[in-house]
Amino acid sequence: MLTALRRLAGTWFAKGLFLLLILSFAIWGIEDVVRKIGTDSAVARVGDDPIELPEAQMAARREINRVQRQLGASFDITPQMAGALSRQAVEGLVMERVQRQEAQRLGLAVPEQALRDYVFGIPAFQGADGRFSRLAFDAFLRNNGLTEPAFLGLLRGDLERQQMAGAVRAGAAGPDALTRPLLAWEREQRVADVVRLPFSAAEEPAEPEEAQLRRFQENNPDRFSAPEYRRLQLAVLSPETVAAEVQPTEQELRAAYEAHQDQYERPERRKVEQVLLQDRAKAEALAASWRGGADFAAISTEAQAAGGQAIDLGEIDQAGLPMPELAGAVFSLPEGGVSAPVQSAFGWHVLRVTQILPGETRGFEGARAEVEAQVKRERAADLAFERANQVEDALAAGGALAEVAQRFGLATAEATLDARGVAPDGTRPDLPLSGAALDIALRAAFTAQQGQTPRLAEAGQTALFAFDLREVIPAALRPYETVQAQVRAAWEADARRRAQEQRAAALLAAVQGGKSLAEAAQEAGLSARGTGPLGRDAQAPGLPGEVVQAIFATPEKQATMAEAADAFVVAQVTQVVPFDPATDPLALGRVRGTVEQAMLADLEAQYLDALRAGARVTYNDSMLRQLMAP
Repeated sequence: MLTALRRLAGTWFAKGLFLLLILSFAIWGIEDVVRKIGTDSAVARVGDDPIELPEAQMAARREINRVQRQLGASFDITPQMAGALSRQAVEGLVMERVQRQEAQRLGLAVPEQALRDYVFGIPAFQGADGRFSRLAFDAFLRNNGLTEPAFLGLLRGDLERQQMAGAVRAGAAGPDALTRPLLAWEREQRVADVVRLPFSAAEEPAEPEEAQLRRFQENNPDRFSAPEYRRLQLAVLSPETVAAEVQPTEQELRAAYEAHQDQYERPERRKVEQVLLQDRAKAEALAASWRGGADFAAISTEAQAAGGQAIDLGEIDQAGLPMPELAGAVFSLPEGGVSAPVQSAFGWHVLRVTQILPGETRGFEGARAEVEAQVKRERAADLAFERANQVEDALAAGGALAEVAQRFGLATAEATLDARGVAPDGTRPDLPLSGAALDIALRAAFTAQQGQTPRLAEAGQTALFAFDLREVIPAALRPYETVQAQVRAAWEADARRRAQEQRAAALLAAVQGGKSLAEAAQEAGLSARGTGPLGRDAQAPGLPGEVVQAIFATPEKQATMAEAADAFVVAQVTQVVPFDPATDPLALGRVRGTVEQAMLADLEAQYLDALRAGARVTYNDSMLRQLMAP
């Protein structure tokens, strides 16, 4: 048998079989690599330049965070919004590459000195002395998750794009054929006769019948209906809800105090005023003047005259002064003392100590309450985090919210609320959530379906909530008897409004029939008043914006009618006062500048559209779906 196997192993068939076996094990070990051969992992490509998934994900996160900051932390960005923002971020990366490739084709470059000057000129990177601050620059990089080379690369690309855009925008000029008529239209004035018919001045309407009032209520359901209400049980898990369970020992409190003892020590602080000059002789002269009794206002004036600046540094401790030479000078001075000029990389500093605030140290007993509160907060946060997993498991296993909340110490409340958190009786129930956190919970409750399994969700930074939707009470017309007074008042207000509308329409018809507004008003027992010349942005008493707009939309000698918040207004344009643009060259220049800016923006947009249309852009739909998935 063994001899037969040896003979078989020496054949080409056996050798081929062993080779296939080895290849199968090799491929099995590198399955991911083999499986990805022939597939494209880029989200999009601009020509041969790929936009890989990690880069697209980072851009999408930045875009979502930017929008979240604009809308506020209480605004929920839905998965659909996040998907749209992710696609928008990808489009931004595509346009960056399109412009970068065009800059390379044109041979554009940004010299190192130009890049350095641009960075040094950014106000956010400048310190109190108006010069570039490395500390501010590094803080910006940390806060935005950028390295210095990556940030400089972004700026370099931005400067290249500015060169292209500048060349495109350079040829725009606002023609007189456009700017002169625009200024003439903008500065044109109108004189008008106006009749105002306040709703409150209408005659008392006839006593309505109950059937009329009921019909009015039915015809205006949005004004007399109860909103949709939802009856729900709300359970909240937060550090506050479990804080009572945390009882730190004396040993734990003392250990916490020792670990953070520096928090309970306040170093000596000093209130400091500073003058910064570039010339030592001028700094010495100013120091002498300061020691002679000059006040800070006089010193500020003297510093500006010498080409420097005076700054009130306020209250600082020794660590608050980043330069050791300044810290040494300040904390060696007596109260009211003025230092000799101290040199730094920024120039010559003269410092004056206006007040010395001694340091203090609180012992354990003096800080006990603060230490205990801090320990309880930290332990309660940890406990709430640990318990959240247990609550989620219990709810996922089908546990009732009331039973799970009781078992794990969640704060609960049951209430019937509308989407604003108001109960049917108009009160706001006492709930374990409030403010923005309650708004988040209410939005979730009013988008949920009845019978939905309760799940924990975030409400702000520290609180978690779950709810059991017990009942949905749809919006319904309130019983007439409960809103009779409101219906009657609304009906009377509507009747007065309709009466004044009819009078205003009659005046308008009379003017259109050939009478002047003054004549028609006199016949109706009303009076018309004339306005002075009105501009398009006029803020005349009794003439709200909608009335002024109607006057400027009406030809000369014609009349118009508009409704304001509390009255109908009929106006007849008695004179159109034209404006000659040649009489105000400054205004013409301003309009020309506005027109040119709009033209520049249009030219740049058309240029970018043309670049985008000419670029070879392809998208990977499967990777896009992966990026935009919730």
